[in-house]
Amino acid sequence: MKTFTIAIGSDHAGFAYKAKITEMLLAAGHTVRDLGTYSEASCDYPDFIRPVAEAVARGEFERGIVLGGSGNGEAIVANRVRGVRCGLCWNEQIAIWNRSHNDGNVLSLGQRTVSEQEALKIVQVWLATEFEGGRHLPRIQKIDAV
Repeated sequence: MKTFTIAIGSDHAGFAYKAKITEMLLAAGHTVRDLGTYSEASCDYPDFIRPVAEAVARGEFERGIVLGGSGNGEAIVANRVRGVRCGLCWNEQIAIWNRSHNDGNVLSLGQRTVSEQEALKIVQVWLATEFEGGRHLPRIQKIDAV
């Protein structure tokens, strides 16, 4: 499998999965930079999610992963950054479509919505899936033009 440079961030509600995902990514040979939070103390997710999205948009990292309780707010914050196509994925099929159809470059996960094992599998599938291009490319160009 190809290795990536990955920025990762979470709020307190995604902190535990962030640690497990980071461990798995490093073991697989990916380069990972943890942009916080660094504990389960209550915090505001935009403070940690926006830097991940901005780093991906600037090209400092090939991919980003953001986590929270549901992943919804995290996806919203990430998608406010021009050039980011963040998808909230709750199963492997959604992760495949996020990459193959939408060329997703940031993945959002909810620690309260999927099991740890499923979250790890979603990350693996998401990283392994290529963008199909073709009929999807004009749609991505329209998204990025907004």
